Amino acid sequence: MLVREREFDGMAGLPVLLGALVGIVALIATIVSGARDANPVLVVGGALGIALLALMLGGLFLVNPNEGRVLQLFGNYVGTARATGLRWANPFLTKRAVSLRVRNFESSHLKVNDFDGNPIEIASVVVWKVVDTAEAVFEVDDYEHYVRVQAEAALRNLATSYPYDAHDEQQTSLRGHTTAVADHLKREVQERLAKAGVQVIEARISHLAYAPEIAAAMLQRQQAGAIIAARQRIVEGAVGMVEMALQQLSAKSIVTLDDERKAAMVSNLLVVLCGERSAQPVVNAGTIYQ
Repeated sequence: MLVREREFDGMAGLPVLLGALVGIVALIATIVSGARDANPVLVVGGALGIALLALMLGGLFLVNPNEGRVLQLFGNYVGTARATGLRWANPFLTKRAVSLRVRNFESSHLKVNDFDGNPIEIASVVVWKVVDTAEAVFEVDDYEHYVRVQAEAALRNLATSYPYDAHDEQQTSLRGHTTAVADHLKREVQERLAKAGVQVIEARISHLAYAPEIAAAMLQRQQAGAIIAARQRIVEGAVGMVEMALQQLSAKSIVTLDDERKAAMVSNLLVVLCGERSAQPVVNAGTIYQ
């Protein structure tokens, strides 16, 4: 049966503490008076009273800010005290402190295969906090260890769902779509940790790289892709410049070229514009056909 958190703050502890101290002082005076008058009833009664008040003082406990105290009576869940300060409850209750502060951890570097089967190294940072102390304590054995294991399991599943780098702009990749991938990771980690009373505030990839055995080959692949993209941009720009040059020559009647000479001019301009080296000047001492 799923255990849900319910509030049980007990009583304010300061009045109980002051009352118990006053009672102990009064009982000590009673014991002294009974011993002076040789009255064993007062002595025994005072001793029992002090023992009872000492037992009551055992019910005092402190609740710090952003902390909850899970209260149990002989194994039964009574409630969770969240009211800060000195509190008092049944001294037979066990009182386990559970931090409600925001915490984070970084997973170890995991070596997994991405969607394309390439081995990669990946790690994540998860920011989380406990929102239901009863679920955190009773639904899982060790909620901190549970958070770590489930976060790494979610990260492994995420890595196999996307390629490291997409060859298509419409495809989501680990490297190129960090926001979408982080949202996916947060949702998956939250689904796994919901039963532990944990809320995931943020989850994101902190380390992403190809595995060392293929890193060099993949770097060459990325460089080749970058060179192809750059060449494509250069060719597009060169074609536009050649088109503009021909249009201006024709519009201003600077020179009249037939189709063959236009083709030669286009070829020369493309070589100049797309070449890696600077153009070498050539002096033509004859006509345009020599």
